Amino acid sequence: MVVTTDVLVVGSGPAGAGAALLLSTLGIPNIMITKYRWTANTPRAHITNQRAMEVFRDAGIEQQVLADATPHHLMGDTVFCTAIAGEEIGRILTWGTHPGRHGDYELASPCLPVDIPQTYLEPILVRNATERGTRTLFSTEYLSHHQDDDGVDVDVRDRVTGQEYTIRAKYLIGADGARSQVAEDIGLPMEGAMDIAGSMNINFKADLSPYVGNRPAVLYWVIQPGSNVGGIGARLVRMIRPWNEWLIVWGYDITQPPPVVDEAAAVAVVRSLLGLPGIDVEITGTSLWGNNEMFARRLHHGRVFCAGDAVHRHPPSNGLGSNTSIQDSYNLAWKLAAVLRGQADPSLLETYTTERAPVAEQIVTRANRSSREFVQFFEVLGLLDAKDETEMAARIEERKANTPAGAAKRAALVSAMELKHYEFNAHGVELGQFYESAAIVGDGSTRPEPARDPELFYEPSTVPGSRLPHVWVGDARHRVSTLDLAPMTRFTLFTGIAGEAWADVAEKVAQDLGVPLETVVIGPGRAVTDLYYDWARVREVGEDGAILVRPDKHIGWRSTSLPGDPYRALRSALATILGRAT
Repeated sequence: MVVTTDVLVVGSGPAGAGAALLLSTLGIPNIMITKYRWTANTPRAHITNQRAMEVFRDAGIEQQVLADATPHHLMGDTVFCTAIAGEEIGRILTWGTHPGRHGDYELASPCLPVDIPQTYLEPILVRNATERGTRTLFSTEYLSHHQDDDGVDVDVRDRVTGQEYTIRAKYLIGADGARSQVAEDIGLPMEGAMDIAGSMNINFKADLSPYVGNRPAVLYWVIQPGSNVGGIGARLVRMIRPWNEWLIVWGYDITQPPPVVDEAAAVAVVRSLLGLPGIDVEITGTSLWGNNEMFARRLHHGRVFCAGDAVHRHPPSNGLGSNTSIQDSYNLAWKLAAVLRGQADPSLLETYTTERAPVAEQIVTRANRSSREFVQFFEVLGLLDAKDETEMAARIEERKANTPAGAAKRAALVSAMELKHYEFNAHGVELGQFYESAAIVGDGSTRPEPARDPELFYEPSTVPGSRLPHVWVGDARHRVSTLDLAPMTRFTLFTGIAGEAWADVAEKVAQDLGVPLETVVIGPGRAVTDLYYDWARVREVGEDGAILVRPDKHIGWRSTSLPGDPYRALRSALATILGRAT
């Protein structure tokens, strides 16, 4: 038996289900398979940053995600303590919840970060993908594939009946996780190592609202004698649902046999980290996982593409995993759609690797660096060379002393806490992706020199390759984001009143190339007004200039003014982006 489709997606996690949803939204026939009988059974990824929320907004599911998510204002009072009911070592306002940073996040996007566990997010993605046309096959296992000049034959097994059959697709997306068989089968060049440290999870339910409701956060870091300082650092008590569903994470030596924790032992660990020896606890599960430091230098081979954890594998520090996975699919989906519709040359698909492989390297490097930076806490507290738990406890206690050593420790803790902004407030890492590829047409300009730390702070720009800056525009009755005016279903050309001639030019270019392209004129008396004059401040081109935005909201080309032959300029730029310049 042979089943046919345009795109086969292997995996139903954020990358796979995200790809299926975006492809179906764009009208591309696709099948999504997963060897599992349903979606994620553990919370796994949870921090959902602004860029991922923008993708969900574009796909029309933002409100569904918000309905199931812990909102932004409850995310960020991240605590470092000796126990949940014990003494605090310090707090840091994270994910842009500090008043001094909140404005940065509000100005950068129409969306704010939220916390939604993977157990809640995946069903939203899968349901919407399936409703829009994806044929979703659970309990269906990828076995192998063979590709030729016209497509890919993928052998799969129905794990219920045992039947093996072939799905013939024009393209294959391997979104099958950190142990990706698809990535291995196409021999993607990987750099780094797997399982560099071990971690264990304990999921539990307990009402902790009296202890955390006054300091709402998704992360509570517990530093106490006996805690393993390997893995991802201090033991972590992570909120799953406020404030009665939780997950504990701690590291173990992955070169040794993994820990075996029965229910009684799990309850003891939970009570110890909570500092509440008599609290009622319901253990709902345990699991082991490895910390990785690996990324792919190339993300595809021929007609087979890999996305998500298949090509970037790292610890959960910075909360970058599922967010980057969703953005991989956002980059790839519109390109596949353009090629399958005959609007773009297949060479456009090469830019998936060119644009997203540097992002994979960046986030793997950043996440692992953040994980290692936890060591500074242990160094400051003097725990790394303590002889035993008694000495560890004494050294933690020393931070209170009215002595030179106590004063030095308190000052060092200030520096250690500042360093954690690179994990919990790395706004530039989350929003600052910049693409350089054949699908970006430069104008001879370069990115402005950052005025602030580019990892901590996002700085908008319209230099080709940048993400389209968000500002609020609209009319007397409606306010919309510039991002809303550039949907993933088309290319969008932004200009001003002095550049209204671009509208006729864009219509003719769209007809000539057979590509959806709409013009947005921003100015008084037009459908869209620059309400706060913020667009004039960020556009970086003249009012008669133009900014061409790709379906993934990255700027593909711009013209600082209206040239003598705008048709030729725009047609050349769009054709180049689509690989049709010749």
